[in-house]
Amino acid sequence: MALDPKQHADWEIARDAESRMKTVSALGREFGLEESELLPYGHYMGKIDYRSVLARLEGNANGKYVDVTAITPTPLGEGKSTTTIGLVQGLGRRGRRCSAAIRQPSGGPTMGVKGSAAGGGLSQCIPLTQYSLGFTGDINAVMNAHNLAMVALTARMQHERNYDDETLLRLSGMERLNIDPTSVNMGWVMDFCCQALRNVIIGIDGVGGKSDGFMMRSRFDIAVSSEVMAILAVAKDLKDLRRRMGRIILARDRHGKPVTTADLQVDGAMTAWMAEAVNPNLIQTIEGQPVLVHAGPFANIAIGQSSVIADRIGLKLSEYHVTESGFGADIGYEKFWNLKCHYSGLAPDAAVVVATVRALKSHGGAPVPVPGRPMPEEYKRENVGFVEAGCANLLHHISTVKKSGVSPVVCINAFVTDTKAEIAKIRELCEAAGARVAVSTHWEHGGEGALELADAVMDACNEKTSFRPLYAWDMPFKDRIDLVAREVYGAEGVDYTPEASRKLDEMQARDDAAELGLCMVKTHLSLSDDPSLKGAPRGWRLKIRDVLIYGGAGFVVPVSGTITLMPGTGSNPAFRRVDVDTETGKVEGIF
Repeated sequence: MALDPKQHADWEIARDAESRMKTVSALGREFGLEESELLPYGHYMGKIDYRSVLARLEGNANGKYVDVTAITPTPLGEGKSTTTIGLVQGLGRRGRRCSAAIRQPSGGPTMGVKGSAAGGGLSQCIPLTQYSLGFTGDINAVMNAHNLAMVALTARMQHERNYDDETLLRLSGMERLNIDPTSVNMGWVMDFCCQALRNVIIGIDGVGGKSDGFMMRSRFDIAVSSEVMAILAVAKDLKDLRRRMGRIILARDRHGKPVTTADLQVDGAMTAWMAEAVNPNLIQTIEGQPVLVHAGPFANIAIGQSSVIADRIGLKLSEYHVTESGFGADIGYEKFWNLKCHYSGLAPDAAVVVATVRALKSHGGAPVPVPGRPMPEEYKRENVGFVEAGCANLLHHISTVKKSGVSPVVCINAFVTDTKAEIAKIRELCEAAGARVAVSTHWEHGGEGALELADAVMDACNEKTSFRPLYAWDMPFKDRIDLVAREVYGAEGVDYTPEASRKLDEMQARDDAAELGLCMVKTHLSLSDDPSLKGAPRGWRLKIRDVLIYGGAGFVVPVSGTITLMPGTGSNPAFRRVDVDTETGKVEGIF
């Protein structure tokens, strides 16, 4: 008998469920894996040898492909991971062979505001502690590969400063690269939210003098925003990952020529750190369905998708495979639609747009909830007016999904404070816009509470789709950005800083411009680039202040607003409530 989520914390529910979970060997057999294809990490987690599985099942038909996205969330999040797990549990209750693919949680939000990405209530994946704290080491591998590139770069800069050409060639066997210290594109990464490291000075002379390094401005980004993580998400296999690893641009030389990881001869060693990480991870829902975990979160500052490899495996082994995209449909689904599906060659059969009455009230005029503070009274009382006004945001995201040619299913992720009148208004407006609507109580009731959602998704998957990209990749970058801004965000147009415009023009002149995808960086808290603008704002223009190039992943990355690649830790972080029971060694307080 599962614990009641209204009376127990997520970690308590997870610990209780873990006492009844399947071994990873039993889970793998039920999923359809052969014994040699499962690489156990202890009793309850494992990696999947993707080469063996995909080679064995190459001729098999794919199952139905479902993406889970959401409306523009409040800072508290609206439950995409919980809904993804709940939907798979609901499909399981309907007797369907199903699987999920979710992203590995970052230590930043786990120890910060949002907590782990394991779901919640009776719709979680387990084992919670291992999943939330390091897991099988993929993020650690990403950090090491990324930071090794920075070690190679900064060491090279130091030695080029300290030695003449002849000595440098004798010591390294390499010609001088003439790296420009003012044009270093890359920083360091760590897997915590640490605003104190957003801007740093490195290489300050100490007792070692010039041997202490090359002094310059630098920065730290959060690990999951690394281009190495983006490569893990889009790579087809290890060979593809190896090729992309050598194309990462770290800096430019004094003539403006890119300096890559291949130029520094560090790309092979970086790939060595990633050789095991390329295999997806396998755990389970608390009701025993398989969950593939691969790649990282943060679709606002990264691609924010579960991996192409994980989805390919899930689709071969399942009747229904449910994958998760980060944040709202303007960010996560747009990147799934125009980036991930381009790389994978896959097309979804349906898309779930998660909505909550709470978020709709926020978009309709109620005070925005603040993490760590009491919920405003407006969220505890019925207010159909707030909900109706906020549905402008939901209807915008429905329209975005429909533009891709896919059937949207709105999942009302139900809270105990929601009223029948508020739910009825959402259903009325969404059905009028041509979307299926399902109310789901999966947080409280697990798969049993997600049966209506499972039925709606299966029905949507039976509908013929006409999936199509928003733009062709041979379209100029500025035209692509303008199309995303107008058609997905609702902007009137795009403005560029002179520096951003110059960089885009340079990238457009590249021979491989038509092979580079568009990976936008934008706040997740608004359809616009201003997080304070709620609902579906009109009369605004998207402001692009910088453009990054991810040569390995194959992305052009326009950066809008004031968003940073290193989030900050707030005044009431989650780590204050995490501890260990020293009698049992069990971790408590993760949510």
